[in-house]
Amino acid sequence: MTQKFIETADFIKSKIKNLPEVGIILGSGLGNLGNKIDAEVKIPYSNIPNFPISTVEGHSGQLVIGKLGNKQVLAMQGRFHYYEGYNMHQVTFPIRVMKFLGIKTLIVSNAAGGLNRNFKAGDIMIIKDHINFFPENPLRGKNYDQLGPRFPDMSKPYSQRLIKLALEIAKENSILVQQGVYIGSSGPTLETASEYNMFRIWGADATGMSTVPEVIVATHMGIEVFGMSVIANTDKPADAEKGTTHDEVQDVAGSVEPYMTKIITGLINRM
Repeated sequence: MTQKFIETADFIKSKIKNLPEVGIILGSGLGNLGNKIDAEVKIPYSNIPNFPISTVEGHSGQLVIGKLGNKQVLAMQGRFHYYEGYNMHQVTFPIRVMKFLGIKTLIVSNAAGGLNRNFKAGDIMIIKDHINFFPENPLRGKNYDQLGPRFPDMSKPYSQRLIKLALEIAKENSILVQQGVYIGSSGPTLETASEYNMFRIWGADATGMSTVPEVIVATHMGIEVFGMSVIANTDKPADAEKGTTHDEVQDVAGSVEPYMTKIITGLINRM
């Protein structure tokens, strides 16, 4: 398996002059942030050896590598989800490749459903912790000691240093942000009212269908992680009664993209 990581990383290296320092995963409705990158190269996933292909609407399905702020970055415009039929090793394959490219920091974003009663659609939530409610752990199976330990510590998967920096940047730019716990589940169905209640009782503030597997694998390999969610909807009566579509999720995420971009760019400049 490690040979595939090396093969894919070597292919990407052959297309660029400067190695990226920061990896970014752009979630639903947030793909346009990749257009802010001064791109050295854009590589469709279909052209990359061993890469899966994103099938979700709103995910472009390409790597964008270039300058954002003062650092070289690699951005994924489109991620891979468990509900698409991929196994966890496929879902997290790009994160393994990032390690072989020398990436030391990972920024993850997603669109999520709000569980916290104080949240509203359009809020930005900095992820301070997560709950893994997927039916499978991406580290299940043979462990590769050169990548990380068999039993990695997950007590602090999200960098306290980067959270502090992001809060400072948000305050300086008058951007209101929330903080909370993200719970990841398999999807593709959106949650029932009872599931919302259960997740809330467990201590989650937002729910989605991604992020957790990628963060587990990044933490396993010692990559520093920062995560943000756009609250696309809530289970408050007004929202719950009309339901939610994927198009609406993308629209809400797109509306706060400029604020997300400002925080992410500021974070990259201060790392």
